[in-house]
Amino acid sequence: MTAKDKVEAYYARESPFREAMCMLRTLALQTRAEEDFKWSGPVYTAGGKNVFGIMGFKHHFGLWFFNGVYLKDPLGVLEAAQKGTRAMRHWKFTSMDQIQGPQVLGYLNEAIDNQEKGLEHRPVRKKAPPMPPLLRDCLEKDPVLQAAFKSLAPYKQREYCEHIGTAKQEKTRRSRLEKCLPLIRRGLSMNDQYR
Repeated sequence: MTAKDKVEAYYARESPFREAMCMLRTLALQTRAEEDFKWSGPVYTAGGKNVFGIMGFKHHFGLWFFNGVYLKDPLGVLEAAQKGTRAMRHWKFTSMDQIQGPQVLGYLNEAIDNQEKGLEHRPVRKKAPPMPPLLRDCLEKDPVLQAAFKSLAPYKQREYCEHIGTAKQEKTRRSRLEKCLPLIRRGLSMNDQYR
């Protein structure tokens, strides 16, 4: 099934907000954004970057703007997706009557303009935690283990350092280290079994 087919199926499915979401889609298609399907819903992109999406929920439907923090929001309708969200903003609706075409189109076009100007939130990377002395000693004594550790992606190295280093007791740090060593040798993350 192509992305276009998935989008069509999404808008055709039975929903209390189906007609209203189709109205939002009609407005979205009037912009220069390209329609795609990601994360189980329609997403509209510009220059290959996600700009906004349309999604229906149990009690509301709406638009979400990936970099909505940069929108002027003259109507005061945008809210953070959830507590702690830095860039994404939602515009929630509960009925079709709330959709004012020209205003919605203004927000959509502004979001596309912002993306084309390069206004994009870049997440702040976590500073790498210090390497626990126990792990450093093991790596220094075993060049094969050290090579395996260095070949891991930075986030995997961070996971191991945090996991071992955050244990409060020496006994726990040693226990965690012993459990991690075989995974490091195999080039695995601690959480690969869950991914």
